[in-house]
Amino acid sequence: MSDAGAPPELLTIRDFLRFAMSRFRAAKLAHGHGATSALDEAAFLILETLHLPVDDINPWLDAKLTRAERDELAKIIALRIKTRMPAAYLLQRTYMHGVPFYIDDRAIVPRSYIGELLFSDLFGGGDTSLTGNPEEVRSVLDLCTGSGCLAILAAGIFPNAEIDAADLSKDALDVARINLEQHGLSKRINLFDGDLFKPLQGRSYDLILANPPYVAAAEMAAFPPEYAREPAAAHAGGGDGLDIVRRILAEAPDHLNEAGGLLCEIGTGRHILEAEYPDLDFLWLDTEESQGEVFWLPRAAFSV
Repeated sequence: MSDAGAPPELLTIRDFLRFAMSRFRAAKLAHGHGATSALDEAAFLILETLHLPVDDINPWLDAKLTRAERDELAKIIALRIKTRMPAAYLLQRTYMHGVPFYIDDRAIVPRSYIGELLFSDLFGGGDTSLTGNPEEVRSVLDLCTGSGCLAILAAGIFPNAEIDAADLSKDALDVARINLEQHGLSKRINLFDGDLFKPLQGRSYDLILANPPYVAAAEMAAFPPEYAREPAAAHAGGGDGLDIVRRILAEAPDHLNEAGGLLCEIGTGRHILEAEYPDLDFLWLDTEESQGEVFWLPRAAFSV
């Protein structure tokens, strides 16, 4: 497809959905930045470009498009293939659980199994809740916050909590500031610039959320272009991917209140952690798309 405009045969959203999906699959694009398949990413790209709700493309499939809309869609589909840049970067927009976030290539595209867990019964205040009543959680830390997405989600789930968010990347924190401002949370969420807990001396929390870099060096070397477009430091977890996770385990107890806990995403290194820390009673939490990639440790578990 040239930059001249859309092929004349493409008239409806259904046409463009099929066309984009075919082109994406032919180009062997990699997905996983808010969409896990060519179909999902094509739908997101089309709906967001047309300023339509991104939750369901079906009501719009037979809508006929103006020439300007058709040309705009053709352009962004071609750009996605040519640049191999994640759609979220091209649109400067992504969503987690229906919540919109600004994003650009200064920060990793927001995605985390922790987001799904926060909206589950595990933090809902019932009998299975890990933190008790959400209204009684008074302090939350989002470690390695990136774009600030988990801190922002936590602000809605724990209405009475003071929330801190820390990251080593000044660029990522600039993106987080944009999101805090857009969500009206600049005065409620405190941003800290520094390496893990270093800027947080003397502070402790009822809940620590951590989605640190956890990709092994060999896996990073084999990254497809889409993942290589993201800041390398947001992925790099050392030789086996767990260097930063180990530091978090060592330092977290000093920053957890007595009844507090650590919720940490670590990728696929469960067997490594269990072998290396046999005395830590990890509670592994599954999500719709993951098994054993997020653990929960209450403060008391570190005292064993």
